[in-house]
Amino acid sequence: MQVTKVARMLAAKHVELELEQKCCTVMALLDGGMLRRHNSWLKAEPPTIVVATIRSLCQMLEKQTLKLESMRVLIIDEVDFMFNSSKEVGSLRKLLTSYSSLNNRQTVFASASIPQHRRFLHDCIQQKWTKSDVIHVHANPIQPMPSCLYHRFVIYGKNRKHQILLSLLLSDAPESSIIFVGEQSEKSKKAGNTPSTTLLVEFLKASYVGCSDIHLLEEDTNFHLRAASLSEVRQGGNYILVATDIAARGVDLPETTHIYNFDLPRTAVDYLHRAGRTGRKPFSENKCTVTSILLSEERFVLKRYENELLFNCEELIL
Repeated sequence: MQVTKVARMLAAKHVELELEQKCCTVMALLDGGMLRRHNSWLKAEPPTIVVATIRSLCQMLEKQTLKLESMRVLIIDEVDFMFNSSKEVGSLRKLLTSYSSLNNRQTVFASASIPQHRRFLHDCIQQKWTKSDVIHVHANPIQPMPSCLYHRFVIYGKNRKHQILLSLLLSDAPESSIIFVGEQSEKSKKAGNTPSTTLLVEFLKASYVGCSDIHLLEEDTNFHLRAASLSEVRQGGNYILVATDIAARGVDLPETTHIYNFDLPRTAVDYLHRAGRTGRKPFSENKCTVTSILLSEERFVLKRYENELLFNCEELIL
């Protein structure tokens, strides 16, 4: 929905500049029950631009509700995540090779983190995902991490993690923040344990009086609840969003001033995407803060991320 909103704004500007006033329509294909409604919409007014998840797009293609013969440009965002996701990669390969022809389209793969890009370019050509004249465009080859971010970490002792986070919130008094928590393991789910995200939200609502607007965003939350949470966050300001890595890519909340890694991200790429949720306010020179809460034995992991992403992280003593 974020991408659709921006695409419609750009399409409207394009129409204003065109002398012939061609109408450029943008449609979002949403997962779940909404897909049934799209049949009539597609027949009534075939869109110029379709914005979709891989899953919803492939569902429409399998039912032959949508056909891609006339498609001229295919853009895959967060492409490294798509190829590494067991849920998405099969559908993505079908989309690139079966449902459309690379000879009739321009293919754009985008991400803030395409590792080993020479190898990736080779795969693109060998697997026939793109034409053979594919090129790699690196927007910021020197400094992958935005310069407006201040990175720090806090070492916590046994059973003190929640209290450390509370102390940080009280001392920082952030305007708006996202707290990233690791996803619940399958073993923990099967044991019927309460997710750590839920436990953290309950703790904050009981202990942190500085903010009454605390929201939860995780993968198991259904689409409508996720949309409602993000809508409330955008309208309110002065929010805390407790989230898993589902919020680390793509979620655009320009008012976010602080990121807290309650659990350390699994990879440097995940750190990059989490940190990228702040420092997004256009034309603002304000410093934004990324804080990681970790055990002393996890310090070497964060140091590895610093070396990979070329940034420095200072220790904060509470």
